Amino acid sequence: MLKSKDIIDIFPFEEEELIKDIFKESSFTSLDENTQLIKEGEYIKSFPLIVSGCIKVSRLDLDGDELLLYYLNKGEVCTMALTCCTTNIKSNIQAIAIEDSKILKIPVKFIDEWMYKYPSWKKFIMSSYRFKFEELLNTIDSIAFMKMDQRLVLYFKNLYRSTHKKEFIGSHKQIAYDLNTSREVVSRLLKKLEKNKKIVISRNKIDFSSLL
Repeated sequence: MLKSKDIIDIFPFEEEELIKDIFKESSFTSLDENTQLIKEGEYIKSFPLIVSGCIKVSRLDLDGDELLLYYLNKGEVCTMALTCCTTNIKSNIQAIAIEDSKILKIPVKFIDEWMYKYPSWKKFIMSSYRFKFEELLNTIDSIAFMKMDQRLVLYFKNLYRSTHKKEFIGSHKQIAYDLNTSREVVSRLLKKLEKNKKIVISRNKIDFSSLL
C-alpha cells in the first residue's frame, strides 16, 4: 500500500497539500511485464508517475516500425505524454512496461492546475521536460552520427542504466525494432560482438556485462 512517505521519498514534492491532492485524485496501478500503458493514436486521459519498475517509450512510423525514445524509471514522468495531454492531441508514442511496474495515474486536468498552485510540482514538471528532451537529443544524435554497431552497444548500456540488468531477455527482432533496423543487421553485429568476447548469446538471452 502506497503511503505519503513513499511519495516524499520518490518524488521531490514539498507541499503537504500537494501530497494530499495526489492521494485524493490519482489512482495507484500495478502493471505486469509487457503490459501496454499508453497506446499510440489514443487520447491520454491520465498521465503516469512511475513509482517503481521500468517503462519503455517508443514511437511507430507509418510502416509500423518502432524506434525506442527513452525509458521511464522510478520517480519520472513521461514528458511526451504530458505534451499530448496539455495540447489535447492523440498520443504519438506508445509506452510498455518492460518489467513489473507500479504507477500513479493522475487525471489530465490537474497538470495545469497544480502548476499554478504548487511550486514543487511546477519545478518537477519543468525539470522532467528538460531531462527527457536531452535524452531525445541523444537519441537523435545516435541516429544521425553513430554507426549501427555503436548504437547497439549504447542500447545495452542504456538498458543497464535504466534497469540495472546485465542481461537482455528477448529476441534479436525486438532489438531491431527498438533501433529501427533489420533483424539481419542486428544478428550480424551481435555475432561480431560475441566473437570479440563482448557479449554472450544464448537462446532468447544476451549477457552484455562485459560491455559495462
